[in-house]
Amino acid sequence: MNLMKILVTGAAGFIGSNFVRLILNKYPDYKIINMDKLTYAGNTENIKDLPSDRHITVFGEKGDICNIHNINNIFELYSPDCIVHFAAESHVDNSIGDSSEFVKTNVLGTDNLLKASLKYGIKRFIQISTDEVYGSLAHEDAPKKESDKLDPRSPYSASKTAAELLAYSYYVTHKLPVIVTRSSNNYGPYQHPEKLIPKFITNLMQGKKLPLMGEGENIRDWLHVEDNCEAINLILHKGAIGEAYNIGADNEKTNKDITLRLLRAFNVGEEMIHRIEHRKGHDFRYSIGSEKLMALGWQKKYADFDAGIQQTIEWYKTNTTWWQPLLKDVKY
Repeated sequence: MNLMKILVTGAAGFIGSNFVRLILNKYPDYKIINMDKLTYAGNTENIKDLPSDRHITVFGEKGDICNIHNINNIFELYSPDCIVHFAAESHVDNSIGDSSEFVKTNVLGTDNLLKASLKYGIKRFIQISTDEVYGSLAHEDAPKKESDKLDPRSPYSASKTAAELLAYSYYVTHKLPVIVTRSSNNYGPYQHPEKLIPKFITNLMQGKKLPLMGEGENIRDWLHVEDNCEAINLILHKGAIGEAYNIGADNEKTNKDITLRLLRAFNVGEEMIHRIEHRKGHDFRYSIGSEKLMALGWQKKYADFDAGIQQTIEWYKTNTTWWQPLLKDVKY
């Protein structure tokens, strides 16, 4: 399959910008249409170093996936061959406070893209989803497989579940070439400091305490963003239409373990921990199996979690001018 023009929604966000960088470095003949509304989580600084002759930017209100007229204009002007759909409201805490933007962007915005993809004959539609659609697991539960029941438990994960089911319905009903990815918790360069790992790193760089929920017993599987992007690229080119693929790291850690690793990296003790209440409906554990993806040939660059964390710490230390302006949007 010869993919030449890729429309990337949420291209100025954390995972989207890392994906765009990967594609442009890996495929000299490809062009990217970067689409982003530039909410607080989208940052033009994330893609400022990209080659100007190989990407087009559609930012601000013109990059709003909730506006079907904008989307149709983009398809007519640039004729993309495929879509990789990252754009989403993604912070669980924010969804608990107000779910309306999550439903609007994650469900209705996705529907707009699906309609346009059907109208303009898109070759592949990659719906980016999350392991949170499977719901919370107990210690003894086996990692979730793609065929397992979806059981979302927050407004965020419910909206992502609705989006991927809507995308799948377009595959079944209209034969739109949809593929779904479900990745575990990402970390790495360009992640907004509202999320756990960059929040804790930047707090320590400022001499601030780390707001740990409860005893930090909740478990997440931590995937380096570059490994996720390599997986998405592989699925884009070799994945089976109509299928879902888990992208897991096999790096399950408690939040307390993450906290202690970061404290050691900064040579400070547990006196820097500030315990806070759990958020409502705080899922205990997420875990997914990636055998289906590995059968396609996926291999992780950051299988060693400590190496990935150290690379991430160094990136935030080197890029203080990138994250400091974003602190105004972070709730501590």
